Amino acid sequence: MYNMRLFLLSGVIAGLLTGCSSSTAVIPVNDGQTLVMESTLLAAGITADKPAFSRSDLQPVAISHLYNERGRDIQVNYRFYWYDGKGLEMHPLEQARSITVPAHRSVALMSSGNFMGARHVRLSLWL
Repeated sequence: MYNMRLFLLSGVIAGLLTGCSSSTAVIPVNDGQTLVMESTLLAAGITADKPAFSRSDLQPVAISHLYNERGRDIQVNYRFYWYDGKGLEMHPLEQARSITVPAHRSVALMSSGNFMGARHVRLSLWL
């Protein structure tokens, strides 16, 4: 029992020391999560490209394309979230917006703003 406690305590100490050894704390932004869609959108026939991130005249720009595979117009709600180089969400948050995607068509969503220092973007979509 004593050996087990010693083993667990040494593991906790090693974990703390490893965490403290990093000079800059960074929250990783997963490239696989730059596009977050509710499953109801997929059921409605909406697909989307993950947002393309670039900088234009010091301002970050994000563009994504939505596709409507169904025979009726669908209203989609969306919001872009911006993250700095450390993975922290930048404020103020953009307002949620909506767009109607015409039947069998595509539309482009774009966001640009005063998010100096933005290094990542995430797009959230819902009905």
